[in-house]
Amino acid sequence: MGRLIYVSFLACVAALGGFLFGFDTAVISGALSPLIRYFDLASQPALQGWLVSSVVLGSVVGALLSGYLSDRLGRKPTLVWVGILFLISSIGAAASGTFFLFVCFRLMAGIAVGIAAMVSPLYIAEVAPMEIRGRMVALNQFALTIGILIAYLSNHYIGNLLSSQANAAGSLFAGVEIWRIMLGTAAVPSLLFLLLLVFVPESPRFRMLADEARSVTSFADLVKTPMRRTTLIVLYLAIVSQLSGIDLVLHYGPLILERAGFSFVDSLGGQLVFGVVLVLFTLLAMWKVDTLGRRPLLFIGNAGICCTLFLIGYFFTDAAFSETGLLIAISCFVACFAFSMGPIPWIVMAEMFPTKVRGQAMALATFSLFGANWIIAQLFPISMEHLGESLTFWLLALITLPTFFFVWKYLPETKGKALEEEPTNHP
Repeated sequence: MGRLIYVSFLACVAALGGFLFGFDTAVISGALSPLIRYFDLASQPALQGWLVSSVVLGSVVGALLSGYLSDRLGRKPTLVWVGILFLISSIGAAASGTFFLFVCFRLMAGIAVGIAAMVSPLYIAEVAPMEIRGRMVALNQFALTIGILIAYLSNHYIGNLLSSQANAAGSLFAGVEIWRIMLGTAAVPSLLFLLLLVFVPESPRFRMLADEARSVTSFADLVKTPMRRTTLIVLYLAIVSQLSGIDLVLHYGPLILERAGFSFVDSLGGQLVFGVVLVLFTLLAMWKVDTLGRRPLLFIGNAGICCTLFLIGYFFTDAAFSETGLLIAISCFVACFAFSMGPIPWIVMAEMFPTKVRGQAMALATFSLFGANWIIAQLFPISMEHLGESLTFWLLALITLPTFFFVWKYLPETKGKALEEEPTNHP
């Protein structure tokens, strides 16, 4: 019991990296409208995309660095650097006076996100007992969703507070400067993360296999037999998890709802609903992932993702437009993602590779994930402008459709598999 409590503590501290990942990427959603007004970007959708995609682009860089840093420096020192980057970037972004400076600090935040996205679940997988490893690794995704929810709660509270003050004063101040407070709040959990890491030791698996990993680990090893098939399976899951469009809801949710007729404050409330749904259904995944297994959750979730994306597009059409229907459809989409494509790919990444290549394998998968994320984040405002809401979401539904069949045919079940066990190639 004592060991389980200690391991749970280590997992919770490492999962704070996931919390910061979620908070830092989600807090921008409430700040988007004020930022667009502040930097006068209303007629420049490509630059609007950079407000969001700068973090994602930084994440691509961070993901590329994560494997090298975690294998050379160790898991714990890498997490310490993550905390430092989060702290500096949150303060810098909140204090920015120009668009260029803002984007630079958000790129820095993205680098921290990309590293944390890989190293936090990697550390947890290496300290967790096999029988609860799925649940422990899913804890990182749960912390990520809590970070997202806290960001939405913070945005909603700040938006309501400053909007009411603005109405009383007859000023638009809150609509312009509100983003500084929203973004600056990330400094608090960043500092807490750094303080708690003092009590966390290095991963025992890294200490045992560090020399071996340093001598053989490279991206080239991942495309050689027998790793090639496993690598392609993991890369597909990582990429399609982002092509589903989940981050469009997490980042652009208030803008999507505003386009559907919601007020700014009401759109923040709608985003809060999505955050609650995300947390609740991630808890469902944590509850069932070590009993049902990874594949059944992916089967059900991907079928739901495809159907709900079609419904979102349908409710944006003139003939079927409904604010309530749209809110419900997006909530169902978030729910389906939360218990399947949210946590499961990260668990599979950590379980399908032996320790000697796990760091670089997860780095490559994380790089691919954020690369797809960046493309989606950058193109979404342009797609909404030229294709419209319905066609944009129907296109995402078509992209995600093959995933159900891919999981059925190619993905092996990793429940109960030892970390050093060779990956099986058949479902």
